[in-house]
Amino acid sequence: MRPRFSQRDIDFIQFAGGLDTDTPPLSLGTGFLRDGQNIEMAINGGYKTLTGYERYDGRPSPSDAAYAILEVTITGAYAVGDTVTGATSGATGVIAAVADDETYFVLTKLSGTFEAESLEISATPIATAAGAQTVDGASTVALHATYRNAAADIYRADIAAVPGSGAIRGVIQYNDVKYAFRDNAGATACALYKSTSGGWSLVSLGRELAFTSGGTTEIVEGDTITGATSGATAVLTRVVLESGSWAAGDAAGRFIFASQTGTFQAENINVGASPNLATIAGNSSAITLLPGGRYEFDVDNFTGLATTRRIYGADGVNRGLEFDGTVCVPIRTGMASHAPKFVRVHKNQLFFSFDSSVQHSGIGTPYKFTLLSGAAELAQGDTVTGMVVLAGDATTGAMAIFTRNGTKVLYGSSSANWNLVDYEKGQGAWAYTTQRMGLTFMLDDRGLTTLETSTKFGNFRDAVVSDRVQSWLKQRRTRAIASCLARDVGQYRLFFSDGAALYVTKSAKGVVGMTPVLFPDAVTCVWSGEKNDGSEEIFFGSDDGFVYQMERGTSFDGDSLEWWMNLAFNPSKNPRMNKQYKHATFEVSGDGYAEFDFTYELGYASSEIAQKAAASTVTVDLAAVLWDTFTWDAFVWDGRTLLPAESDVHGLAENVSLILRGNSDSFQPLTFSGSLLQYINRRIKR
Repeated sequence: MRPRFSQRDIDFIQFAGGLDTDTPPLSLGTGFLRDGQNIEMAINGGYKTLTGYERYDGRPSPSDAAYAILEVTITGAYAVGDTVTGATSGATGVIAAVADDETYFVLTKLSGTFEAESLEISATPIATAAGAQTVDGASTVALHATYRNAAADIYRADIAAVPGSGAIRGVIQYNDVKYAFRDNAGATACALYKSTSGGWSLVSLGRELAFTSGGTTEIVEGDTITGATSGATAVLTRVVLESGSWAAGDAAGRFIFASQTGTFQAENINVGASPNLATIAGNSSAITLLPGGRYEFDVDNFTGLATTRRIYGADGVNRGLEFDGTVCVPIRTGMASHAPKFVRVHKNQLFFSFDSSVQHSGIGTPYKFTLLSGAAELAQGDTVTGMVVLAGDATTGAMAIFTRNGTKVLYGSSSANWNLVDYEKGQGAWAYTTQRMGLTFMLDDRGLTTLETSTKFGNFRDAVVSDRVQSWLKQRRTRAIASCLARDVGQYRLFFSDGAALYVTKSAKGVVGMTPVLFPDAVTCVWSGEKNDGSEEIFFGSDDGFVYQMERGTSFDGDSLEWWMNLAFNPSKNPRMNKQYKHATFEVSGDGYAEFDFTYELGYASSEIAQKAAASTVTVDLAAVLWDTFTWDAFVWDGRTLLPAESDVHGLAENVSLILRGNSDSFQPLTFSGSLLQYINRRIKR
């Protein structure tokens, strides 16, 4: 007589590992994903649904929008987006939504306090208010999420694209101000804009005027130069010394200034009562940028002063540039093209790449690219695709120079002792995919690879870390377009031109998992870094001319954020034993209201097994809950209180795959840490 198996077993599935498209099912860990979208590996474990992103131009952020409820009796016409004014109080608010029964307005952009009074739109009475508004006055947590989202939509409509045409050419934050490059309306030039409280504002790039020294007296920033013949004047904002020295009387370079009075000509230059301090060959010229580039940046400081930290940029079309938020300095290197593509500051020297060549300035002199200043050229033999400063060994730093088909490491501190070593021929990087966060990440034909410091010969070692997602990467690697770090969550993010992305989460022990992402707005360039207060911000430019801020809001700039995770088929400890599945309980945490659907597939989704007919909806309202649980079917959490409910999971099969999905523009992110499955072992599968 065969034994009967009726005791319930419990199997805990820890959600970990990330996407795995390549491991055979029987070898795949139970917490891995066989499919997923718009989720990320939490650095401390589990899968987290994405936080959204939203457009940015310096005006108030949509996700910061607040709302209030104003009880009204409506007597006239209105529309969402209209501004209502209290006839007596003078208070104002913009209508973001209206109750289904029209008993109250949901207002945002509030100013003042309403009272029992007539409400007007453009001086026309349309309603009567019952009294003062109630901030965050929604009657349910679901309505609260809906109304906050409606208020965000009102603020979103105010935020504009960067003026011009085509994609964003570059974006960066400097001293808490955001800067963006975009071609003008006719695509005849590239323009620079900065964020302000009123939106994007055009930055004047100023003018430049080449000079040679007329003596040994130094001309400095802040001096007013005067043409000895023309009488034209300008106040200098930067003196760019490119060769020679003032002491030797052979200084040469350019004057940079915002504007001038009059027209310079071929003449001597006076400063105050000091005549003939420099010589010029003609009038100054406006600093302009050609269209069509793609900016990469580094921010560094070539002096000991806190005020001289500056942006250094390269776009492959224009001269390299230096920018401090006010003054723009095009940098000449002596190369015929003057158009570097990548930029890096290393060992107090400015490095630019030109096709297969890397050039650097003298030590502490980012404007000097002469041999006498210590500048040098390093031939690479292949197209340069990125430069990353590495940790090096115990005595000296190093910099990796990546090309399309190889990697070299530059040891030393200057042109006096550089040692450029082939790290590995045949292993390079796709452009714009190199980043360093403890490990150096790069995408190559072999997949996503890391380079880390080693005590072994050569001081570095590499490893391919994308074995589990090679088939996913293989379809997209030629479309890789940008990358960045998200330091707060320990991630390297790799973006593709079709809107797809791969989020790679790293802990102190190494890479813990990778997850796929899909944005409706394709990334064309991206920047991540710290504000002055140390907080991290991430911005990306898109082909629609907007700049977007990541990790903001509950939507993709107003579009629904759709996510799903299909977990690996779990054999519940025995891959050949049929089980009667009974219950499932999840560990979930979050902060706010959310809904999602759940379902499951049995026995490798076999059509010979009765599958779950339709997904069920779960509603959660979490208030910083850390280890609450829910079970399948209908139940609600109300903040910190756990209201568990159990439901049968019907199905007899050798394994089960749990499937969770969500789609909303207003729900808060959730983190799923794991699941407890209850089941009864039945017969060995034949």
